[in-house]
Amino acid sequence: MLIKKLQVKNRILKELELSKEKTGVELKGIAAINPVNGREIPVWVSDYVLMTYGTGAIMAVPAHDTRDWEFAKKFNLPVIEVVKGGDVEKEAYTDIESGIMVNSNFLNGLNVKDAKEKISRWLEEKGIGRRKVNYKLRDWVFSRQRYWGEPIPLVHCEKCGWVPVPEDQLPVTLPEVESYEPTDTGESPLANIREWVETTCPKCGGKAERETDTMPQWAGSSWYYLRYTDPHNDNELAGKEVLNYWLPVDWYNGGMEHTTLHLLYSRFWHKFLYDIGVVPTPEPYKKRTSHGMILGENNEKMSKSRGNVVNPDELIEEFGADTLRLYEMFIGDFEKSVPWSQEGVKGCRRFLERVWKLQSLLVDGDEYSKELETSIHKTIKKVSEDYENLKFNTAIASLMSLVNEFCDLGRVNKPEFKTFLILLNPVAPHITEELWNILNFGGMICEQKWPKWDESKMIDTVIEIPVQVNGKVRGKVTVPADASKETVRGKAMENEMISRNIKGNSIIKEVYVPGRIYNIVVE
Repeated sequence: MLIKKLQVKNRILKELELSKEKTGVELKGIAAINPVNGREIPVWVSDYVLMTYGTGAIMAVPAHDTRDWEFAKKFNLPVIEVVKGGDVEKEAYTDIESGIMVNSNFLNGLNVKDAKEKISRWLEEKGIGRRKVNYKLRDWVFSRQRYWGEPIPLVHCEKCGWVPVPEDQLPVTLPEVESYEPTDTGESPLANIREWVETTCPKCGGKAERETDTMPQWAGSSWYYLRYTDPHNDNELAGKEVLNYWLPVDWYNGGMEHTTLHLLYSRFWHKFLYDIGVVPTPEPYKKRTSHGMILGENNEKMSKSRGNVVNPDELIEEFGADTLRLYEMFIGDFEKSVPWSQEGVKGCRRFLERVWKLQSLLVDGDEYSKELETSIHKTIKKVSEDYENLKFNTAIASLMSLVNEFCDLGRVNKPEFKTFLILLNPVAPHITEELWNILNFGGMICEQKWPKWDESKMIDTVIEIPVQVNGKVRGKVTVPADASKETVRGKAMENEMISRNIKGNSIIKEVYVPGRIYNIVVE
């Protein structure tokens, strides 16, 4: 049985080698008829169409699939290519450069998407064909030749063949073993534990042997989220009331490598359970996100063989848990892969040291100061929205900018510092809670209400206006947000760099876009 399983697995792997040499044989004397134009088409038997693709004949159109191009060229079939300045064989094809149908009768000039829609309608009108959507799930090699994993509840009887273990004998549990090493035959380590393997047939009562392969990790992870809702239930997967309360899962986050594996399989299992009435929802998750991968400093995937693995325990020992947490959230976009940087870790440590030192700038106050009020409200909004949208790196950047403002001003009052610590807490919980406690702000940060922003207080009262001379920015002026053209002009003329570019020239035009830009044209 093991040999047969390996043969099936190897066959599938070989089929997936799309870059291997293609072979095929033309069936001489047999031709198919193109239903659209009535022309004969040669029939070939080839090994490049995967058997999992479906049943029936496949019509190879060398204009739409790279494998069709490759196959047609190898066997000198009519391959349609665009030849600059030359004649093109009069067959239907798609211009590779423009993606437009050529020599295709009523499809000429259409792109592939529009051509598919039009030919589908035409086939349906003529009664030649009809549209159909096929849903496919790749065959899943379910068994593993190892100890860990759920035992497959089947026994083999020489008389009855394969027989399922009765439901009242489930679950089949793993035996206690001393050795987890695989056997010399390639079978599961369970095969050597004869007292576990040898059993009786549930059907005839005769001698039988248990299946020694175990299920893959995907088996448990395809439904474990359901078990979490009712983990101590000994009578059923989970109680209906509990499932009705918790499902569907609000948010499922995982790595990109799980998008077509765990996500696909868990949805498949869930839909089956829904069809038989076990779960109350047709879909398991409301929202799915994928996070990127942290690469080694050499920009390659971390692995022991490459010597680029980072040990988090060592980083925590040297820099602290908050530094590691902060860096991982600041390193880059949530959904993108990024290389590790030891210098980046050190930079995050320096930022937290600056945060710690802010207590020396603390002053009393009952509300946000006029100097920082606008920045505080802007930061609350920015950080709040970024956290919700998994944009942790830009949220942290906003908090870093706010620390710079505290330091430039040389002070931060208690309401401002409280708000800052609450905003930073999800990223650096230890240092923020410690500061909150040292400064006797009362209770714990995790007990505080999240700050709210006021849109009316996010409007800048003082702004910078760039000044252009003949289309080039020559300087900036700081003016009230509602400053008039005359006020901006006066400030511009006081600017040495701007006045130097105007001196000796005649101003022929001045344009002011309020709050945006002041443009001067000279000759």
